[in-house]
Amino acid sequence: MLSATPFDPSRRRFLKSGGALIVFFGAGGLAPLASALSLPPSRHADPKLVSGCLAIGADGRVTIYTSKIDWGTGLRAAFRQLVAEELDLPVDRIDMIESDTAITPDQGGTGGSYSVARAGVTIRQAAATARAALLDMASKRFGVPIGALSVSDGTITGPGGRSASYASLAAERRLEMPIDNAAQLKSPAHYKVVGTSVHRPDVPAKVTGTHTYVHDLRVPGMLHARVVRPQAYGARLVSVDENSVAGIPGFVRVVREKDFLAVVAETEWSAIRAARALKATWSDWADFPEQTRLYETVKASSVARDQDVASRGDIDAALKAGKRVLRASYTWPIQNHASIGPSCAVADVRADSATIWTASSRAHAYQKLFAEFLSMAPERVRLVYMDGAGAYGMNGAEDAAADAAIISRAVGRPVRVQWMREDEHRWEPKGPPQPIELEAAFDAAGNLTAWRTETWLPLTTKDLPVIPLIGPEAAGLKQPVGMRTGRVSDHLDPPYAVAALQARVHWLKETPFRPSHIRSPGKVANSFAVESFIDEIVAAVGADPLAWRLQRVDDPRGREVLKRTAERFGWRAGIAGARRKAGNGKVTGQGLSYVHYKHKEAYVALAVEVEVDRSNGAIRVTRAVCGQDCGMLVNPDGARAQVEGGIIQTISRTLKEEVRFDRSRVTSLDWASYPLLAFAEVPAIEVVLVNRPEQPPLGIGEPMTTTVAGAIANAVFDATGVRLRTVPFTPERVQAALA
Repeated sequence: MLSATPFDPSRRRFLKSGGALIVFFGAGGLAPLASALSLPPSRHADPKLVSGCLAIGADGRVTIYTSKIDWGTGLRAAFRQLVAEELDLPVDRIDMIESDTAITPDQGGTGGSYSVARAGVTIRQAAATARAALLDMASKRFGVPIGALSVSDGTITGPGGRSASYASLAAERRLEMPIDNAAQLKSPAHYKVVGTSVHRPDVPAKVTGTHTYVHDLRVPGMLHARVVRPQAYGARLVSVDENSVAGIPGFVRVVREKDFLAVVAETEWSAIRAARALKATWSDWADFPEQTRLYETVKASSVARDQDVASRGDIDAALKAGKRVLRASYTWPIQNHASIGPSCAVADVRADSATIWTASSRAHAYQKLFAEFLSMAPERVRLVYMDGAGAYGMNGAEDAAADAAIISRAVGRPVRVQWMREDEHRWEPKGPPQPIELEAAFDAAGNLTAWRTETWLPLTTKDLPVIPLIGPEAAGLKQPVGMRTGRVSDHLDPPYAVAALQARVHWLKETPFRPSHIRSPGKVANSFAVESFIDEIVAAVGADPLAWRLQRVDDPRGREVLKRTAERFGWRAGIAGARRKAGNGKVTGQGLSYVHYKHKEAYVALAVEVEVDRSNGAIRVTRAVCGQDCGMLVNPDGARAQVEGGIIQTISRTLKEEVRFDRSRVTSLDWASYPLLAFAEVPAIEVVLVNRPEQPPLGIGEPMTTTVAGAIANAVFDATGVRLRTVPFTPERVQAALA
């Protein structure tokens, strides 16, 4: 287990270290050394200064500081590569500190596939600025022009063999200059590191079981706690019998603040026993809608306002004049993030300061929220990132951290809170339900003349006026404005030419569960509906799905991705819906989907082959080929892993995942009632990467997810002639459609 002990916060020691001694970094991951709040110079974390992003230690090692986190996205390799390229250093001479509100700059949270595209670009520019400054310093020291100097392995060499290391130069002058966005970057022709496959530094420890997660953290004097919550979602605490747990060995106390209830013990097992044994009475609550009428309820909900997120032409006139008009309804379910490990956090709240170790992807933003409900100044609250079980959005990590902070403040000692599986499935914020109505007019050749999309989304997924953490909310503690979940209304309009268009969102005042950003929020559902509906039109006019798309994608980068994907897949041209026998009552089909992510980022095409067992309705994706153009590739192997992982996760979401509930509670509380794709069900996946080193890097972690459900639905139609419009495509739904 990892232990945390105090460190020397003196300014002199910090400045001598260049900031590189604040944490260890090794194959086992991040190891924070502070158990109480100790703040280094605030200017070190200025995101506009080189020193806010980079530090050169006395040993010549370079440390990257960033608020971005690597939750499996490969940033620990990619960011190192960008800095190594600009500084002419080996990748293994570069360390990285992620998301510590005391010492890393606030470059925003991790999400939206923006880490490399935004923070990575900034860090690279900081490295280029540092290189220019170091060369200038060496030029003045040697009395020679910069053009007479060369750089290799962190050493600048001039005429006559005179040399100076980065470390010796940085000792004379800290890199506190502003980041120069015009600093000269290396040209792609001279890349040595960028564009090559570099191993992720965290993988060896992860595969050998020695990686340090927040679950492994232990601090001196630490207690264990479990929060006791009702089964009914909106129930209130009526009474609690504290004597019911008094005899449990190691039990410390019950913590109650209004409707917040927790047990604290010396050991985790004692805390679990106490949570199970504590007698508490809760009020009744049954305000969830009937699940069988979920989408009708959503569409009948109170609307805060309507917004046309895309509009051109006279849509009503165009639809009325259309030669052929098609209409369809699609639905996307409430889904969990379903992190394999439940959320965990450790908090040490003192009288005038707090340190919280958390797997949150947005530590800097949550620093203000935690400070608010702890009644402290933000600069007295420190959030330190440690790896959790992964989320690709907001799972229960922030809630577990808030639980730990409330309990630690109450008991005056560090507290570790780990949720159980049923806690995670029941209480994590969820991706909201989404009904989508589509209508299109088209001519005999399949040219779109009008397109209308209508969907219903909770307003809180757009502006998040309040997405409360459940612990502070139950305790009656004040919370400031919450977080954004991203652009959930993207991809309601097709990436193909259409003269008249309207894509309208009905922003709802409320939704059945706390909504949350979940991988590619909103866009997975929107693209599923749009790409499926496109195939309905293509089938109606008797065209080939690939040929139809190639004729109507006007961006050459998009067409190249489609062509290269189809070529690698071996696309069989023809009209979709032809039955292809596989034997034993099974049929196979091929399907295609395309997206230009957010209409300005990565280009993605996905072709899949599915096998449908007509006897039981089971769908199996047997093969997938994904082409992606994400601009400059920093680490091709890391990019390939991201694409593969995103496809696997979204196959699971498409075929299996749906939160089940009754009128008062979530009922899908384990892996049997909320199943995930099994290892044996993972298809053969091939990834075609289009590298454009002369272009800016674009996001990788989200885009491919938007193509998966549509491609599967289109392949099922090709195999069976049946159109599936409700996710997940469970065997029961498939059998009903076939019948």
